[in-house]
Amino acid sequence: MRFTSTPRGARLARRLVSHRLAAWGYPYDSGPNETTTLIASELAANAVRHGRVPGRDFHVRLTAPLGDASGTIRIEVSDTRTETRPTLTTAAPDAETGRGLYLVSQLAERWAVGPRSGGGPGKTVWAECALEASECIPGSTGRDLEDIPGSNDSPGVERRRGP
Repeated sequence: MRFTSTPRGARLARRLVSHRLAAWGYPYDSGPNETTTLIASELAANAVRHGRVPGRDFHVRLTAPLGDASGTIRIEVSDTRTETRPTLTTAAPDAETGRGLYLVSQLAERWAVGPRSGGGPGKTVWAECALEASECIPGSTGRDLEDIPGSNDSPGVERRRGP
């Protein structure tokens, strides 16, 4: 789904992710929904703040396993800015910003940055939340990858079977 590169667009993306997961059987108060929604919020905020190109939208793609408590929920956020790539940094204790990707790295099983889905200009930042006993598992730090498996699929919101 496409959203305007504004704070309102980021809020709408977060809400869509939460609603879509609830419709797919991951209730609002479940670990997978709460964790994936927080990750989507951070990635959408980064796309608006650091990946914004005037007149261009950012894209969100969400996938989840069908009727299975195993596998992963995957969130992808793509923007059209090519010259900036997100990096994991440590924010000062009194800083008001700079903790978004740190949160993503702690909550996601995996995350990475690569070429934009669909082949257009820009980048895609994705994160996966593993489903095990209906909880997301904090995992590893992200990597900067040029070739991400599955990142060349067309953007949009879809549901597919399996990880």
